[in-house]
Amino acid sequence: MIKLCDIGIGKVAKVEFILAKNLLKERFLALGLTKGSAVEVIRKGPKDNLTLYKIRGAMIALRKEEASLILVKA
Repeated sequence: MIKLCDIGIGKVAKVEFILAKNLLKERFLALGLTKGSAVEVIRKGPKDNLTLYKIRGAMIALRKEEASLILVKA
């Protein structure tokens, strides 16, 4: 398993585990980041700080520190 922030542009990965706790974990789940869901990396911003992901048909932007709390399988 690797961190979501380490996936390259255009790649698709499946969510395996969320390391976040409490409200942030609830936010991830509400966005559709559940175990087994597919996440595609669309675009990375300057200095890779903000990345745009496609999750269940929706475009979601996450900061690098947020994406590092999501473990995926490429």
